Amino acid sequence: MHRVFVASLTIGLLLATSLFAHHGTGISYDATKPMTINLTVTEFRYSNPHPQLYGDAQGAGGKVDHWGFEIAPNIAQLIKGGWSKKRSLQALAPGTKVTVEYSPSRAGGTVGLLRTVKNEKGEQLLTTE
Repeated sequence: MHRVFVASLTIGLLLATSLFAHHGTGISYDATKPMTINLTVTEFRYSNPHPQLYGDAQGAGGKVDHWGFEIAPNIAQLIKGGWSKKRSLQALAPGTKVTVEYSPSRAGGTVGLLRTVKNEKGEQLLTTE
């Protein structure tokens, strides 16, 4: 009986862990402290489960900081909103200057959950809100 209980508990914990491993944006990022940063796009990954935007920003002392942003909607949701792969390759090509509003990582560092992206003209390119 004890072995069945331990095996059941172990399986339950493994399942619970895998469920929370992917769906942790609410835990990983602080949505109560939105921040803004100016970036030069280095890469936009139009991939599942979540697209990602990478870019460089001027850091302290003239140092270049490399940033990475997770985009919460998956590809299907972006397509419904009119955001195609072709559009992303055009609007977020490497070298493009953008302003990103994001929720910072609770762990710190140069990562965040993307909220909006605007081009140099201030036009909103992408939003997750």
